Amino acid sequence: MLSDLLNEKTITVISGHGLSWEQAIATASKPLLDNGTIQHGYIESMINVVQREGPYINIGPQIALAHSQPDGNVNRVGMALLKTNDSIALTSQDHMINLWFVLAAIDSTSHLESIKDLTKLLTNSDNVVKLLSANSSEDIFKIIKSVN
Repeated sequence: MLSDLLNEKTITVISGHGLSWEQAIATASKPLLDNGTIQHGYIESMINVVQREGPYINIGPQIALAHSQPDGNVNRVGMALLKTNDSIALTSQDHMINLWFVLAAIDSTSHLESIKDLTKLLTNSDNVVKLLSANSSEDIFKIIKSVN
């Protein structure tokens, strides 16, 4: 269930003013680093993929899903969310992001249920509007819980 992964401990809300997209991914990942879900190398891997492949993690207006291939730097499935009040350009002004999801996967299948739940959350435009206007991790968690 998505609310098992995205909760008040893995959701962060900040202004985001002055952050680069690389800093946004690192900030979004910090709860997963702190709780032992990922190792620092996974953050570097996610950033390197975007540098190499471009803004493919931009999955919808104002939404990014940072992830990388399982590479030994992920200890268990996890997800985190950084909501920035200021939009941050993901590689260019064509990709302005406020919702920075991070997915940590240990293999190619164990995270699929979480992706299905996240898709359900984000394909409802009312939910996205609520997420974008939320002011706290508690508010975002309530939105996520209402979908699961």
